[in-house]
Amino acid sequence: MKKCLNYALAYAILAMCGGVFYREFTKFNNFRGETALGKVHTHFFMLGMFMYLIIALFMREKDFSGEKLFKAFRAVYNTGVPLTAIMLGVRGVTEVLGLELSKGASAAISGIAGIGHIITGVGIVLLIVTLKKCAVKPSVKAGK
Repeated sequence: MKKCLNYALAYAILAMCGGVFYREFTKFNNFRGETALGKVHTHFFMLGMFMYLIIALFMREKDFSGEKLFKAFRAVYNTGVPLTAIMLGVRGVTEVLGLELSKGASAAISGIAGIGHIITGVGIVLLIVTLKKCAVKPSVKAGK
């Protein structure tokens, strides 16, 4: 459980750094409007910090941190979430700076962000399968 809380703290710090960067970078460049850069903050908070806080609550019931599937979840998920956030940051910086990207470069950014989302989704499936496998079954009372 302590490791999950450490991950939650790390993602919270990343989220706050992403939020400060978004605010200051857009202000410095006199940018007004929507940008993908603003989504870095929420992705790290929701998919990072909140996910690991919820997992920590599940671990209060049963510690499944040693399960193979959970270890796979951590490796996959902690690859997918940062990859997605980084590519949102790259897209957002290009939007704020008004850079003209070639179709190929734009597609590459979108494609890598999409791969990050897919990896994150695979991680979520691994987590759900782990939770299902480790679910505490209610005790059956004799005579019923």
